[in-house]
Amino acid sequence: MTKSHHHIGLAFFVCMLLMVSNLAISSESSGSEQATEEPEKGSHRGRLLKDGGFIIELSIFETGVPPEFRVWITDKGQSVKPSEVSLNIKLTRLGGIEDNINFTVQDDFLRGDMEIYEPHSFVVTVNAQYQGQSHQWQYDNFEGRTLIEPKVAEALEIGTSIAGSALLKETVAVYGKLIPHPDNSREISARFQGAIKRVHVSFGQKVKKGQSLATVESNESLKSYTIFSPINGVIRQQQAHSGEQTKDQVLFSIVDHSVLMAELAVFPSDRHRIALGATVLVTIKGLEQPVTAVIKQIDPVTQPNQSVLVRAELNNKNGQLVSGVFVSADIEVAEFQVPLAVKRSGLQGFRDFTVVFVKIGSEYEVRMLELGRIAGEWIEVLGGLKVGSEYVSENSYIIKADIEKSGAVHDH
Repeated sequence: MTKSHHHIGLAFFVCMLLMVSNLAISSESSGSEQATEEPEKGSHRGRLLKDGGFIIELSIFETGVPPEFRVWITDKGQSVKPSEVSLNIKLTRLGGIEDNINFTVQDDFLRGDMEIYEPHSFVVTVNAQYQGQSHQWQYDNFEGRTLIEPKVAEALEIGTSIAGSALLKETVAVYGKLIPHPDNSREISARFQGAIKRVHVSFGQKVKKGQSLATVESNESLKSYTIFSPINGVIRQQQAHSGEQTKDQVLFSIVDHSVLMAELAVFPSDRHRIALGATVLVTIKGLEQPVTAVIKQIDPVTQPNQSVLVRAELNNKNGQLVSGVFVSADIEVAEFQVPLAVKRSGLQGFRDFTVVFVKIGSEYEVRMLELGRIAGEWIEVLGGLKVGSEYVSENSYIIKADIEKSGAVHDH
């Protein structure tokens, strides 16, 4: 199967599983029909709750103030003084968290005594007392919430993580190429000029330290001696041929590729942040994971394009890396511990917010985040999420797609 066919098949599989998931949600959510129906609204654009002729209009007001409940009351078509009504609203959020809201009189309405923080997703229980009569309503006001059965979530490869403290490592992105280590190459000439009697190696051959390279007969003593390899490596240049004179030329060039250097261009604005010994993650085409390296050299002069070259040392004992290959890299320039961070792979856009989706049981719900510093795969969270929350860190786009298909709206 080709790669494109694999992606098409996976997309179809995901769609089918989401259809199954939606069916499960529809069958198990008792308020599903109510969630899709537009509630009746009053003159203040709030939801109307009716008990015979007694009607309250409940609105989440957030113009110029943090979101809060405001309530207007009528009885048999006539406005009721808010001071004559005792009102309490309980919001039951996912996970059993309850917010109890009491009300005070302001102008011609009752005003809630606490902020309705995001997400506005809860079961609303309203209790009102008027002229000795009790009135109660309950309805679901869900947004950014969905239910996906564990087996479906597993098949969709929805991965979760626990939100908590993290060591964030700030990096600078750079580009360059792999080069041989300057200390690991040798140019070999004859000690005494003479005739080359025999060459024991060939171009491109791997050799070991102490291995015979050529036999030479000295022009002065007419005695033969052997040229040996001073290092392990590969023959990168060969100018020695049987029957020729050695003269003063380089006969062999040997390069040891067990250690390479990533030669990277750093722009002037980032130069002051780079230090010897800094860790570098080098991304090389064809390798799944970045290779870790350490900066060993920083050039004291700039290049014509005003960049500064730094060189990071890479272990290449397994021979996977090839000199001359272009690479990208991230140089670590700072690290800091934060009390709360999430993986950037879990972030999604929802309304005007950047969010993650928390998992409680088999349900997933949006959490609007206040974000701080970004470093690598992590981003600092300043608000909107509690330490210890389980959130979707892999394939979170599936949760977003399922929520958008459900049609849940931000109801005021």
